[in-house]
Amino acid sequence: MKQATKAVLAIVALAVIVLAGDVFYTVKEYEQAVVLRFGKFVTTVRNPGLHLKMPLVLQVTTYDKRLLGYDIAPTEIVTKDKRTLLVDSFSKWRITDPELFYKRVKTEANARGRIKDIIYSELWQEFGQHSLEEIVSVNRRVFMKKVTDRSNDKASELKMGIEILDVRLKRADLPPENQNAVFRRMREERKRIASQFRAEGREEANKIRAKADKEKTIMLAEAYRKEQETRGEGDAKSIKIYADAYNQDAEFFEFIRALESYGKALKTNSSVILTNESEFLKYFEKTKHAK
Repeated sequence: MKQATKAVLAIVALAVIVLAGDVFYTVKEYEQAVVLRFGKFVTTVRNPGLHLKMPLVLQVTTYDKRLLGYDIAPTEIVTKDKRTLLVDSFSKWRITDPELFYKRVKTEANARGRIKDIIYSELWQEFGQHSLEEIVSVNRRVFMKKVTDRSNDKASELKMGIEILDVRLKRADLPPENQNAVFRRMREERKRIASQFRAEGREEANKIRAKADKEKTIMLAEAYRKEQETRGEGDAKSIKIYADAYNQDAEFFEFIRALESYGKALKTNSSVILTNESEFLKYFEKTKHAK
């Protein structure tokens, strides 16, 4: 009898310990809790600390109340000018109403799936109103602010108990096949521009060469004119000097010129046949009579 009593007491003590461990639950500072009774919502607990609950009757589900991030998988979006963009985005959101969140979504994984659908729909709508050039050149913050506001409004309409605070783009690229086509067009465009620059350079070079040749011809002609003028002035001075010298002693001047002629005409091994009356030999005749 005593053994049976001890066994019963031991079982009761164990049950008390187990139940006592399930009597209290803890809500951390960054958490908020939903209290359920047999799976139905009872209340929301936002204050952190140790709280009491009725074992086996009440269940507690906690949610993070901090700012949560969701990295959305890259998706293809078509722009207004029918260009496909591969958009990689992320969002910042948080749970604002645990009751609604539990009733409509229940888990963060389900919430991320709903957020993805909402943001993807708004991105498609916003980017579909603009061309690729506008999306690339205009400030993207304007587009993404509209996407954020409309996504948050839609989440509020669906009463999901969440708030979408920010939607941003990490990158927006063309698909690989489109990138290759764009790169080919860019290369062709650069080649065309390079050819145009080369043609313009050759044209400018030809203009410079023609101008240089013209200036060269003008300079040579001017130099030749000055040369002829200088030569003419020199010849005139030379003739004047000769004339002045001749006028001072005409006979002596003729004699000198005759000697120069003899030096050129009567060279070594040369033969000249002249008569005694030749004007060329008059100074020889004078010399003979002088002797």
